[in-house]
Amino acid sequence: MSRLNQLSKYKKHLQERYYMLLERSNDYKYEDEVKSDIALYKAMKVLEKLNRVNYLENSLV
Repeated sequence: MSRLNQLSKYKKHLQERYYMLLERSNDYKYEDEVKSDIALYKAMKVLEKLNRVNYLENSLV
């Protein structure tokens, strides 16, 4: 499997995880603030990884 293929699959996985965590954060916003903050923190970490993958993908093309 080529590197671009691997990066695109990983990018898709990270995007799905990011949107899922954002949705979870919004769902818990009024019920449990701690759970909301934890989900948002994890989403920020996933977004950092996503930005790194985007940078790598752009530099390879």
